[in-house]
Amino acid sequence: MSTTRPDPPARSGLTIGQVLERLRDDFPDVTSSKVRFLETQGLVAPERTPAGYRVFRPEDVDRLRYILAAQRDRFWPLKVIREALDALDRGLADPGTESVRPQPDLPTPDPVGPEPAAFRPRARVRLTGPELRQASGIDKPMFAALESFGLLRADRTGHFTAEAVSVAVAARRLAEHGLEPRHLRPFRTAADREIGLVDQVLATRRGSGSKEERTAEILSACVALHVALVRSGLER
Repeated sequence: MSTTRPDPPARSGLTIGQVLERLRDDFPDVTSSKVRFLETQGLVAPERTPAGYRVFRPEDVDRLRYILAAQRDRFWPLKVIREALDALDRGLADPGTESVRPQPDLPTPDPVGPEPAAFRPRARVRLTGPELRQASGIDKPMFAALESFGLLRADRTGHFTAEAVSVAVAARRLAEHGLEPRHLRPFRTAADREIGLVDQVLATRRGSGSKEERTAEILSACVALHVALVRSGLER
């Protein structure tokens, strides 16, 4: 007989006993020891009360259900499950049941046009370097060069946004015409200046619409101006 003292009811959230009740219909063999083991492996991270008791959120239960199903139905080891969870946490698609290894559904680049909708924030996706290279079709030397010249910038966790895929694809297409990453530094400089200008306008002037809508409209006009100036120069 187990001598483990059950957790008391949590003020908000679920106790480990309540979590087991929710899981047992689908996973009758699940135990509190199993849940605690998955926690020690870093696959689930319930909150703790000041007294040290575990408090699970509904999303923690969903995460446990995903892990248990992956073990039972897909026969995935913990390493593969951890990779799949990491992909999901970064906004990528569920690898599904067709492959043993997670194959994230990486975002496809789309051309940036002058319409404001093109500048609205897209779904939050965080890509690793290899995932970005796979999605954009660039090789390691080009990836390293784009990073060194500031065209690709990872966040504090070492991940890249979906927009980085569009940057890498554009750089690859330009490389086909003889423009190397070192030639593209003026684009980075110009983009940073435009961003600074937009930030200044948003901070000093008020307008109708949300900040997101105003940002999109201003950036759209900036790109339209850039395209018009380039076309005008080429027509001379």
